[in-house]
Amino acid sequence: MRHQRPHYDEDYHAWLMDQAASLRAAGSRIGTAIDADTVAEELEDMGKAQRQALNSHLKVLLLHLLKWTYQPDKRKGGREVSIINARDEIAALVADSPSLRPHLTTLWDKAYGVARRNAVAETGLPASTFPEEAPFTLEQALDDEYMPD
Repeated sequence: MRHQRPHYDEDYHAWLMDQAASLRAAGSRIGTAIDADTVAEELEDMGKAQRQALNSHLKVLLLHLLKWTYQPDKRKGGREVSIINARDEIAALVADSPSLRPHLTTLWDKAYGVARRNAVAETGLPASTFPEEAPFTLEQALDDEYMPD
């Protein structure tokens, strides 16, 4: 059975990685008209940029969820909008590139650590205010209906 190659309209990230691997595998068979290694590297960098964007939006989401949770007196529309926007950005990235979804789990702990540190800096609250581990799950954080108490 032949491996089905990803299509860029169905999973952009997987397509980028597949194209990069194909270029590297073709190597000298392509000829000198195309710098296959450099083009492959650029494609991989585009995939890396998607993972970095996912990480950035995840950190923003976690930061605002922490501030929402531990500063209930400051729950205003702007903070809720930041949560909604971060969720929307993550959802859009994963919709365009479903192969990014597993990266959310991989990024979770480190992103939470950064968000926790940023929450301390932004709120002026002591670090002990915020738990060492996230007080909500990845599924809760991404759920449009979920807002911590």
